[in-house]
Order: sequence, then C-alpha cells, then structure tokens
Amino acid sequence: MKQKLQTVLVAGMIFLAANTFGQTNTYLDLMINVVSTNLNYGDANKSLADYKKSTNGIQAGVSFQAGITPAFSIVPELYYMRKGGKLKANNPITTNESSLRLNTLELPLLARLHMGRFYMNAGPSVAYNLSGKNTMGDLSTKLSFNNTGGSFKRWDAGVQMGGGVEFPFKQKRIAIDIRYSYGLSDISYDREIHNRAVMVSVHFSKAWLTNPLGRN
Repeated sequence: MKQKLQTVLVAGMIFLAANTFGQTNTYLDLMINVVSTNLNYGDANKSLADYKKSTNGIQAGVSFQAGITPAFSIVPELYYMRKGGKLKANNPITTNESSLRLNTLELPLLARLHMGRFYMNAGPSVAYNLSGKNTMGDLSTKLSFNNTGGSFKRWDAGVQMGGGVEFPFKQKRIAIDIRYSYGLSDISYDREIHNRAVMVSVHFSKAWLTNPLGRN
C-alpha cells in the first residue's frame, strides 16, 4: 500500500511539472526600436537641469523570453544601442551647445513576472562602449577610452525596470514593452556622467520550439 501511494505521488508530481512547463511562454524576438536617452551629471546635475536635452537613439538586437512557469520568465537580451545627451548653449560647463553620443553593446538579464496579459520586469545590465563622439558647436571629436583626463570608460553597469502587455494569437504574439534604464557607473574620467534611457518597444515574435528551461 505504501509503495502504491509513493508511485501515485511521484506520478502526480511528474504530471504537475509537465503541465506547468507545458503552459510556459518562450519567445525569441528581433528588436529594432527608437529610444530616448539622456545623461545625469551627478552633483552638477541640478545646475544643468534647465540646459539638458534628451536625444533619440536606435536599439537593435534580440530578446529571448525563457518561460520557467506560467507566472515567471527569465529574459536575457543582447543589442546595440546608441546613447547620449545634449546641453544647450551657455550652460555651466560649456559655452556652445554640446552633445555626447555613445555606441554601445548591452546585455541585460531580467526577471519577468506575468499577470495575465500584463507583466513586470527588472534586472541588472552591463554595457560595453564601442565608440563615441563629442560635438561642441561645429567641432566634433572622437571619444578616447583610456585612463586619462577627458577620456571615457569602456564598461558601464546599470539596472532596468518596467513592464508591458502581451497580445498572443496562435503561436505568435505582439508585446508592447516600456522600460527605464538607470546607469550606475560613472562613464567619464573627467567628470561624473551616468547614462539614462527610456525604451518603448514593440515585439513581434513566434513561440520558441525548444525551451531550455521548460517543456513545450
């Protein structure tokens, strides 16, 4: 009797696990979006607040939603993103209007909580600055990345948080994602500068055939 009960319990656990993973949503998305980016200047940010202007950049890459349970997913992403910001003329740092642009490769890893069609996600991200340009008035110069004054740092770390809504149909879905990126690292050797970004994206994707963390 005891052995039969154990067999029934094990079979029930296997059925429950299979049923749970069978309901998970796993998708691979291609991302091409326009993002709004800005810069935070640390202690000097308050005095520069009236002079700051955001700038539009592009985000292109892939996003993989790996469903673990129907209510929880892990979302790693890898994309190119153009970041930066602008300052109006006659600001406390520069006389002329200036802009800073960075070409970065970014890798966030998000935890996503599903609530019906809606979801919330947050997690850390790390970015590598490939190149950049500083424009002051009519003069543009390439950014240098070495440990000297006036140069910039290659690596940047931050956190991302936000949410979205999914519209599934058949084996496909459309998702609208809104996210805020908060840079934690000071990316300049000369003065304190942190990246900020608001990302609004639309995802068109198919269900992934093989889920490495679950069973489809």
